Amino acid sequence: MPTFDVVSRLDMQEVRNSVDQAAREVSTRYDFRNTGTSVALGEGAIMLNSSTEDRLAAARQVLEEKLVRRKVSLKALDYGKVQEAAGATVRQVAALRAGISSDRSRELNKFIKGLGIKGVQSSTQGDQLRVQSKKRDDLQAVIAALKEADFDVPLQYVNFRD
Repeated sequence: MPTFDVVSRLDMQEVRNSVDQAAREVSTRYDFRNTGTSVALGEGAIMLNSSTEDRLAAARQVLEEKLVRRKVSLKALDYGKVQEAAGATVRQVAALRAGISSDRSRELNKFIKGLGIKGVQSSTQGDQLRVQSKKRDDLQAVIAALKEADFDVPLQYVNFRD
């Protein structure tokens, strides 16, 4: 029986490279001089610091450009609130989301069942979703429908087997 898996993964090497490029650009650009702006990768999050909210927004834009250039989906970022920090500076944390949560998997299961394609079954397996059908064309229709829908997480379709 043909199957495929729906997963949400991040290539951490590409994220690391994007953050390094953004930090390098922020440190060398003229409009960021003497503003204390920095971009750093922490454990499961990206930290942005600056002296003003305007400079913070500009640093976030530089980071997003670097991520898009390296084909990392911006849906994987979950921005927190802009917080006041010590020394009249502001900071923002962008958490990295990977994996499909149980709530999100229920939503995906409901969406797949709502498509009404006969013989298609989906089940949650850890942080991924397995979709099965007797017909390969039905699975391809499910992939196309999932690509059109917006679920606020980056989805990849892997392990397609006949």
